[in-house]
Amino acid sequence: MQKRNIRRALAAVGILAVLVPAAACGADDEPSDAPRNSAEPNQADVDFATDMIQHHAQALSMVDLTRGRDIDDAFGELVEGIQAAQAPEIETMTTWLTAWGEEVPATMRDHVNSGHGSEPGAGMEGMDHEMAEMPGMMTAEQMQALGNASDAEFEELWITMMIEHHEGAVAMAQAEVDGGRFGPARELAQAIVDGQQREIDEMRAMLE
Repeated sequence: MQKRNIRRALAAVGILAVLVPAAACGADDEPSDAPRNSAEPNQADVDFATDMIQHHAQALSMVDLTRGRDIDDAFGELVEGIQAAQAPEIETMTTWLTAWGEEVPATMRDHVNSGHGSEPGAGMEGMDHEMAEMPGMMTAEQMQALGNASDAEFEELWITMMIEHHEGAVAMAQAEVDGGRFGPARELAQAIVDGQQREIDEMRAMLE
């Protein structure tokens, strides 16, 4: 009789051993990466698109400052590559925000193109506090200093500033890779991490 009770107790323990792991994998306890690559965005996706549009817009404003300058071919190729990558990315992220019913942020390029000043940094009035929270963003004063730099100092200053700007973008994009849910946004973020890190390495080599 005692042996029968022991067998029943062991059988009950065995059943619990099966049920507990099964419960741990239930709908309420999905793996941490379960929501990834969803068709529906989360707040991290919205924040990424909203902030990166403004971040990219400043990079394109820095590209604008190279126009009419006496720059060497390697630097010119770098500049054109940045514009070729980031302008379409702004359009893509704008399309996402519109489809999600989210507000598309104003950028310093919007302000300048609307006639709010043509001086470097002129499009940043009232936007400094918002932009200061984004890593790698230049202040209006830094943009003005870059625009007013002589040809002899311009290229080195531009590259130094763009390295910092890119490092900020990489940090922002990595946060999206880690915390975003919308598949295409996470894919774009990873492309930004990879592409801008390559450009950072290229720019650092130019300063040597």
